[in-house]
Amino acid sequence: MAGTYSFDVVSQVNMQEVDNAINQAKKEIEQRYDFKNSKSQIELLKDSVKIISDDEYKLNTVIEILKGKFVKRGISPKALNFGKIEKANLGTVRVEATLINGIEKEKAKEISAEIKASKLKVQTQIMDDQLRVSGKNKDDLQAAINLLKEKDFSIPLQFTNYR
Repeated sequence: MAGTYSFDVVSQVNMQEVDNAINQAKKEIEQRYDFKNSKSQIELLKDSVKIISDDEYKLNTVIEILKGKFVKRGISPKALNFGKIEKANLGTVRVEATLINGIEKEKAKEISAEIKASKLKVQTQIMDDQLRVSGKNKDDLQAAINLLKEKDFSIPLQFTNYR
């Protein structure tokens, strides 16, 4: 038997699936009657998504369409971190949503503190943009995964390298 077991807690998005979800949302917007003659558009930048629309109501509708497409493609809507809605030229409004890739240090500390507060016999280690959880008992690791799934850390979490 091995001495310790471990898994990594990561927060990653598949950029190909993000691109597919955005393309599907664009098609739906083009086909919907309530968006006829609308200036609504979605643009994928390097690590963010720019959304432009005629007014705030239509902008919120575009955001909901995009979130729905994300869910259908297996991407958590929590992967989008929306900024403030700004006025743009020609009477339009825009918002930029950054894609969350990796766990920030503060968020990793919060997750680590949550695991330590649960009194499970596991250790946590922050490694760049991920968190490694290790322990001698596989059951404790399973309990840690279930604990993290129950809590809402406002970012999507995946569990990899379980060994």
